[in-house]
Amino acid sequence: MSSPFPFSAIVGQEDMKLALQMAAVDSSLGGVLVFGDRGTGKTTAMRALASLLPKIRVVEGCAFACDPEDDPAKLCPACQAAVAGAPLEVTWRGASVVDLPLGATEDRIVGALDIEKALAQGIKAYEPGLLAAANRGFLYIDEVNLLEDHLVDVLLDVSVSGINVVERDGLSIRHAARFILVGSGNPEEGELRPQLLDRFGLSVDVSTPADVDQRMSIVRLRDEYETDAAGFCQRYALKDQRIRERIESARATLADTIVDDATLRRMSELCLALGTDGLRGELTLLRACRAFAALEGDDYVNEVHIGRIAAMALAHRLRRDPLDESGSSVRVQRAMDTLGLAA
Repeated sequence: MSSPFPFSAIVGQEDMKLALQMAAVDSSLGGVLVFGDRGTGKTTAMRALASLLPKIRVVEGCAFACDPEDDPAKLCPACQAAVAGAPLEVTWRGASVVDLPLGATEDRIVGALDIEKALAQGIKAYEPGLLAAANRGFLYIDEVNLLEDHLVDVLLDVSVSGINVVERDGLSIRHAARFILVGSGNPEEGELRPQLLDRFGLSVDVSTPADVDQRMSIVRLRDEYETDAAGFCQRYALKDQRIRERIESARATLADTIVDDATLRRMSELCLALGTDGLRGELTLLRACRAFAALEGDDYVNEVHIGRIAAMALAHRLRRDPLDESGSSVRVQRAMDTLGLAA
């Protein structure tokens, strides 16, 4: 199996690459929604980023990727039972990337009764689902706007709590389900339910490159990768390593990155000017700007960070204005111009 396409070799789509890196720095952002044309590198970028993230410590053989250093009360039932008898065996692994297909059933997503064990051994055992596999990794939904409503409800519940609760077929299971949600789709094929749209921390639009030289560069690089994946990845290994170190450094300094009252006031003024509902947009903007500042190596969040990130954090939260045909990103930019925020 060939290595994923190098993240550093992706040409263009700067907003998408930055949004994914910020979500990797601060998982509390709520994930990334990428809308745009097919064949613009959405899936490639997500898998490329996951492949270069630092490995995580997990309990050996655990289907839920439990963190051995976590509070025992937060471990899965099997790990809780094991830790009571002896120290847990530990291993390292890369961040998981789990695809949620549109045709998946609710049982496949949340988990269900293990029919084979029930028939063969007469015991009620839990068969983990996709949410268990995605714990501490990425859950990727292509064509997320076509996801069935009852599955959207399931994802909403889990994304809020970080816990998957299964109460069915005589089973009662609770396990951690903390993941970075990445969704992609084509807006021409249907709209996303507002409840789920609001749960995505960041949203970016991607489009097919219109510059001939850029298109040629993308095609050439992809052809070289498919001809000799190992050699191609080796050429970009150092650049990918620098991105990995940048993300690791940002994670380490995130908690110490300061957002003072004056900067927070500017964020609140922007959200009020845009008429965003609730405070989730404001909180996401704060967290996103802090993650961006940490990536940039800055100690303080300032108006430059707000100007760069505001559209990603707020554009998808705006109400439609029938009297204003301009796009959401344009409305965010217009509000920033009015408030004198740097872009």
